[in-house]
Amino acid sequence: MNDLYIAFAPLQGYTDAVYRRAHWECVGGVDEYYTPFVRIEKGEIRKKDLRDTDPAANEGVPTVPQVIARDGDEFARLCDTLQGQGWERIDLNMGCPFPMQVKAGRGSGLLQHPERIGEIQKEMLRRPEVAFSVKMRLGQECEAEGLAAMPIINEMPLVHVTLHPRLGKQQYKGIANQEAFARFMENITHPLIFNGDIQQLSSHSLSLLFTPSHSIEKIKGVMIGRWLLARPWMLSDKEPHEVVRSMHAIVYRHATEHLCGDSQILSRLHAFWEYLDIPPKEKKVIMKATTLRRYHEAVAFLNR
Repeated sequence: MNDLYIAFAPLQGYTDAVYRRAHWECVGGVDEYYTPFVRIEKGEIRKKDLRDTDPAANEGVPTVPQVIARDGDEFARLCDTLQGQGWERIDLNMGCPFPMQVKAGRGSGLLQHPERIGEIQKEMLRRPEVAFSVKMRLGQECEAEGLAAMPIINEMPLVHVTLHPRLGKQQYKGIANQEAFARFMENITHPLIFNGDIQQLSSHSLSLLFTPSHSIEKIKGVMIGRWLLARPWMLSDKEPHEVVRSMHAIVYRHATEHLCGDSQILSRLHAFWEYLDIPPKEKKVIMKATTLRRYHEAVAFLNR
């Protein structure tokens, strides 16, 4: 367990640079925080994404910018831009299951186009100064898609592959397929990270993720997303109330200093609470707050 690599998975609208810093400073225990993916939209790289990957906003926090691309050209543009910001570590998203990205051939949709994965592999090889990794699904429609891409992925210069053992079409429904994860383990040459449904972190809980014939020693580590948003204290011995209170102070201060008006500020603050594992009655009052005055009343329990 001491040598287990732990990554915080990205979630659009939630794990921005401010949240990542709050978790790092108040909890820690994470080896790498992945940014929500940087994308090309309407022919341009989103400025919002680049503000989030600005090295100044991530200084001191172990951050990995993630990109999502449909082919080698998009991937090259994204890498050029991130390298221009000074990044020497980049992750490629081949796992996003959201229909708009899949339809465009990005995320898990890219797994249906091995020739485009080959283009990206060549772009990676042109950039030996960058440490790449890949986050992927079993496939979009079937497991065979991911297995068919494996020879190309094995030729990529990667520090590891993160596998979420669901199909893209499942999105987050059903149970993460541990048997399929074991099959991929047999076919991959890179260190492997397990992602999906990790609700707690212990030697016992992790050993239950894998079939008896595939010991946890073969796994580099784990990536945790929604459950770490729900229980940000998971990786420490700190009291949940203290973690939430201290993280909230950082997110609140940034929101009130950089956003304008109750609506914008509350939108950001509501995102902080949306996944948190707190009593439903308390969460309901917070999420219904439509003014900062009512919000302050709703979160008064933090100071108890």
